[in-house]
Amino acid sequence: MDHIPGTARDGFDPGQAAALLDQATRRARRQFTPLSPLLFTYRAVVALVVFGGFWLSVRGQHPYTGHISGWAIAVAVVLAAINIGWTAWGIGRAGTGVSGPAQRKWQAWTGIMTAAWIIGYAVTAPLYHAGVSHPVWGLYPASAPLLMIGLAGAAVAAAFRYWPLAGTALGIAVAAAAAGFGGPAGSWLITGIGLCAVCLGIATFTAWRQRRSMVRP
Repeated sequence: MDHIPGTARDGFDPGQAAALLDQATRRARRQFTPLSPLLFTYRAVVALVVFGGFWLSVRGQHPYTGHISGWAIAVAVVLAAINIGWTAWGIGRAGTGVSGPAQRKWQAWTGIMTAAWIIGYAVTAPLYHAGVSHPVWGLYPASAPLLMIGLAGAAVAAAFRYWPLAGTALGIAVAAAAAGFGGPAGSWLITGIGLCAVCLGIATFTAWRQRRSMVRP
């Protein structure tokens, strides 16, 4: 009988095959969740600087108008652009050579989250044109979109078993919900502190997990 590679004759049993399959699955999941501790640390700084800058811009308004200074918007745009570019580069690098179900899941995740971001912030346009009161106008941009995005992200990530992403998204939702109690001006600061804490937490967890995987045989 011809020899069949990968059988017990080669010292390769079904248990080893299952272990290799599980290892490949974990590797593909890690590749499509580019959780870089440095990237999350940068995001923590961005959240604190951007939302803290918005808070500094509006905290002295009496009555509150929600007008954010041009310097705060300019800083936010620059830092957000760097974050988007860094994230896109990380995702592209992690996904090189990966295909199949893992790729389709990540594409679905990306599409759903893109829609959540668009819907969450697109609602600000009709609110503005409807002439809603300034307190409502102030509270919505600071917390409501992130609450919707966080809840949607947590649900989708849990369905796909991307547990670090699910935890991160849920933390964002909790921070956004807490910000709603800070008032129109204070909500910006609470959101910034909450997002900073979430990003630093996931950065620490990711660094620990990467160090653990390096020492694991």
